[in-house]
Amino acid sequence: MLNKYPLWKNLLILVVLAIGFVYALPNVFPDDYAVQITGARSGTEIGQATVERATSALEEAGIAVKGVDREERSALIRVNSSEDQLEARPVVQQALGDEYLVALNMAESTPEWLKSVGAGPMKLGLDLRGGVHFLLEVDMETAVTQRLEATASQIKGELREERIRYRGGDVSDDNRILMSFRAEQDRDEAFDLVRDSYNEFLLDERTEGDDFLLELSLSDEEVQQIEDYAIEQNLTTIRNRVNELGVAEPLVQRQGSDRIIVELPGVQDTAQAKRVLGATANLEFRLAARQDAPESATETYPFRDEPDRTARLERDVIVTGENVANASQSFDENGMPQVNITLDGVGGDLMTRATRNAVQRSMAVLFIEFRTETEQETVDGEVVTREERVVERSIISLATIQSTLGSSFRITGLDSIHEASELALLLRAGALAAPMYFVQERTIGPSLGQQNIDAGFMSVVVGFILVLLFMAVFYRAFGLMANVALTLNLMLLLACMSIISATLTLPGIAGIVLTVGMAVDANVLIFERIREELREGVSPQLAINAGYSRAFVSIVDANITTFLVAIILFAMGSGPVKGFAVTLSIGIVTSLFTALVVSRAMVNAIYGGRKVEKLSIGGKLAHD
Repeated sequence: MLNKYPLWKNLLILVVLAIGFVYALPNVFPDDYAVQITGARSGTEIGQATVERATSALEEAGIAVKGVDREERSALIRVNSSEDQLEARPVVQQALGDEYLVALNMAESTPEWLKSVGAGPMKLGLDLRGGVHFLLEVDMETAVTQRLEATASQIKGELREERIRYRGGDVSDDNRILMSFRAEQDRDEAFDLVRDSYNEFLLDERTEGDDFLLELSLSDEEVQQIEDYAIEQNLTTIRNRVNELGVAEPLVQRQGSDRIIVELPGVQDTAQAKRVLGATANLEFRLAARQDAPESATETYPFRDEPDRTARLERDVIVTGENVANASQSFDENGMPQVNITLDGVGGDLMTRATRNAVQRSMAVLFIEFRTETEQETVDGEVVTREERVVERSIISLATIQSTLGSSFRITGLDSIHEASELALLLRAGALAAPMYFVQERTIGPSLGQQNIDAGFMSVVVGFILVLLFMAVFYRAFGLMANVALTLNLMLLLACMSIISATLTLPGIAGIVLTVGMAVDANVLIFERIREELREGVSPQLAINAGYSRAFVSIVDANITTFLVAIILFAMGSGPVKGFAVTLSIGIVTSLFTALVVSRAMVNAIYGGRKVEKLSIGGKLAHD
């Protein structure tokens, strides 16, 4: 029968529209402003008492609490406005202290029944609302010191292998390694070994009393190379960690000589992002000191889970986290969490060399954490915040070496599966070449973002209304049906972007406006074709059928060309360009569906399968 869809096709269209409605619906529930509380250390639980301390502090400060969502290791305290949010963060941080991280966040207000089917709102980009900006500073001085300490440990290992006796080897404050020997012959042999293997150093020999000294120093050019490597390695590591977090369209770039900018749009857990990005999560593998080892060659560290328990370790480092090629979380034979580590080729060789003669001795895994502690005090009636950079070293594993080790390890003694998973994530993403400190953290332009939202929303509304009026005036009943299809097109567009967790940016809104124009353009082509058929004296039913079937090829050809351009933009562009390409691509698909299928279904429902004398489509009316 002419202009009639079979029942299954009509039902399929209704199902698609129903699904689109459900998944677009969360976007009408705006997010709440909130501050999020998590532990400064992985695995810290957030108890009810902690939340009550925070909410009590907010009430004393005159900040109304809209609601509280508490989980095992985090809590969200909702407030009424962005101004309250900005004021709430320092209040909560002061009340809880440095044991907790307090970060700005946006809390979803989507009803539970929508969450139960996996429906959630679109994420907004940094140029709109909802995202975090971090400015991090790389500790270049520590970068150079760490490189020198690692080199000193390697040189000592090679001297022992060559049976060259030495008294000590320390790193000085002026970027030098000073090796001391008892005999001049030992120093001369060491000189030849170092000159051949470490040609980046400038060597100097001298004698002080009974000590024959060999001094290794770095030139200014070598120091600059180490610093450049540190920041480039940190950039790579941060990008890997951002990818592990699953953040859409992030920005990670260098600023100046020692700073890195990180922008994370649409982040739901800013506290976790801060902890993962800033944590060094570096490891050092060291042998436990022998009982007769001199104090100058050992260091004492506490255990991470038992601070009162300590162990003496050798100063020499076997390998560090920079030698980790892969890391994964699993469970040991007792069901306890562990991290499986695979070292790279250099790390595997160093480990084999160090453990070959150390069977039945203990080896420790030393966890190194760099963080910033804040302290507030009142000076002349004003609250002054002071920051102190703290380095914490603690043992997370001390086990007996049963046989010579290669490139594969297991780290046990972790507190929880969460801690094991996060440690594996950090090691897998790569170790930082130098510690970093958060210099600045802020939500991107809450006022400017709101202005962008308002302007973008207004552009869509104005364009949408003008299109609706145009279609209603020029195409009458057919125009009204096209307007319904256009509305459904916007609904499906929002639903698709929500389903794939796309991030909406200001260029993305431009893509929506363009989609509105493209969608109505398809209907204009169809309706003008119907008018042309009517002017040729064709019956209304045949005119409808000819209008949709003959305009189909032109519409699809035009949209395929635009779709290919959108794919190229997505592949070649970045940031806002990708946001525009994603919106445009989805809009093309949904507009084709609504213009060619949904509007045809409505026209069929009204005119199909019955005798029609005239069509309300503007222009000349046709009669059978």
